Amino acid sequence: MTDAPQSMDIRKILRFLPHRYPFLLVDRVVECVSGSHIRAYKNVSVNEPFFQGHFPDTPIMPGVLILEALAQAGGLLAAVDVGDVNGKLFLFTGLDGVKFRRQVVPGDRLDLVCENMRMKLKLCKMDAHALVDGKLAAEARITAAIVDRPAD
Repeated sequence: MTDAPQSMDIRKILRFLPHRYPFLLVDRVVECVSGSHIRAYKNVSVNEPFFQGHFPDTPIMPGVLILEALAQAGGLLAAVDVGDVNGKLFLFTGLDGVKFRRQVVPGDRLDLVCENMRMKLKLCKMDAHALVDGKLAAEARITAAIVDRPAD
């Protein structure tokens, strides 16, 4: 894979990730450099299904979904490194140092940054940061395993 930065529109994201509505949480990849980092984003809309039940009078994006969005961005970074993702899944194996710094609300653009990726065998670890308007909303160290999809 080339080290030149690349972007991804939703069509390319859908080729790499198995997630679909309402669980696909990456709208666009702005920059992805194999083995280095990814910068992506999720536009947070009041129409998101989770806002119906998660503090409906004061809609706040659930922290676990912020972490899922970061994991999906990290999965895209790992997928670019792996290349052929057919028959593969990227599964969480750990979250360390998780901190939530500010609320994410409808109208926000949630910027997703994963960097310092380290791959060892079929495990990858990376530092992940979610930002809104350049301010840290959440951070974590994400560990994931690359596994074969179960046969149908």
